[in-house]
Amino acid sequence: MANLTEPLAVRLRPQNINEIVGQEHILGEGTWLRRLLSKQTLSSLILFGPPGSGKTTLAYVLAKTCSYPFRQLNAVTAGVKEIKEVISDSQNVFTCPKGQILLFIDEIHRFNKAQQDALLPAVENGNIILIGATTENPFFEVNKALLSRSSVLELKALSNEAVIKVLQRALNSACGFGNLPVNIAAAELNKIAVYANGDVRRALNLLELLVTTTPYSADGQIIISAEMLDKLALPVQYNYDRTGEEHYNNTSAYIKSLRGSDPDAAIFYLARALNAGEDPEFLARRLVICASEDVGLANNQALPLAVAALQAVQQIGMPEARIILAHASIYIAVSPKSNTAYKAVNAALADVKSKNTGEIPRHLLNAPISGMQEILGYGKGYKYAHNYPGGLVAQQFLPQEMAGTIYYEPGTNGQEEKIKKWLTAWRDYCKNQVADDLATTGNNSKIVDNNKI
Repeated sequence: MANLTEPLAVRLRPQNINEIVGQEHILGEGTWLRRLLSKQTLSSLILFGPPGSGKTTLAYVLAKTCSYPFRQLNAVTAGVKEIKEVISDSQNVFTCPKGQILLFIDEIHRFNKAQQDALLPAVENGNIILIGATTENPFFEVNKALLSRSSVLELKALSNEAVIKVLQRALNSACGFGNLPVNIAAAELNKIAVYANGDVRRALNLLELLVTTTPYSADGQIIISAEMLDKLALPVQYNYDRTGEEHYNNTSAYIKSLRGSDPDAAIFYLARALNAGEDPEFLARRLVICASEDVGLANNQALPLAVAALQAVQQIGMPEARIILAHASIYIAVSPKSNTAYKAVNAALADVKSKNTGEIPRHLLNAPISGMQEILGYGKGYKYAHNYPGGLVAQQFLPQEMAGTIYYEPGTNGQEEKIKKWLTAWRDYCKNQVADDLATTGNNSKIVDNNKI
């Protein structure tokens, strides 16, 4: 019989694998976990998913299905001492004749390296079948040695339909409110599911609060009305940790939406970040980077606008900074795109790191001391561009070993189409003139008219 003093979420916890709602991608017929359970055996697992997705429930059901002795630790309060006690219990032939214990560690990401390493020998030899639960990406938070001895299963936030199914079970089950005259319409159940945003525990907690605090009506009903839910004015809850993986996931989606020219998606991820309390200056700095990396020379106004947005956000602050960020985000999203500057500097850095790039041409060097030009050739033959029509004169700037290397390849979007036309002509002219010059005197005295290119 259910203990009605326990929270509803505990009382309603599934008792077998078929009662678990959702997670069909890991629990459906034919999945490898189902096949393992059919043999009543299990290997170590790391369960990764958002709060309320059923990690703890799944651990209990797995232990019950396979009839392993079950221990539970919470990484917030447990340490190496508690881990060693469980390992010792697994080796006690009287209390654990099979020599195996299923150890469930909640919030395993909070274990430090030493604590995780203490588990390794027992997990390796099979004395401990580990089930670790975490809301953080285990590939970041769990050490590689432990990961290599475990299978990672990702649990997903439940759909609204799945949450409603659990709520209906709570209303009809004797473990829930099946013995109470609760009256709630489908629309109100859907509101609770929307509020929970995939967290079934949050949905059950809200339902329990509503049922236990609503007085009986004149005809003996507990009526959960739309007006009651509207008065609560509950904001939709979602998972966003400013220092956790979701911070990086949302930022990645935001930048990729800007790059992909989708202003609506960009504004959505911006709003999601701001609603979670993200630092607006962080978002503004990302806009500055995107304006140069992804818009670049296709629209030269994007970078100064993004810099202005950063300065404005620093001076104005929230909540008005949201408008500035939205302005800059939309502008960058709808701008033509070019990553030619990004590719150019990366290619040059790769050459600098990996090639013999030669010496800087002597004619480009300053000669501040008498004799440096005459004896060493510093600055000899250099042509000051402003002394020539159009401010242009053909001469070699790259070291001889790198002569002819091209890093900047203009695109054809936005302003770069004009740049491409001009630069192609200029490069062709310079190539011919420098070649002629080197073949004769080693210097080039010919000039070029910018207007004729």
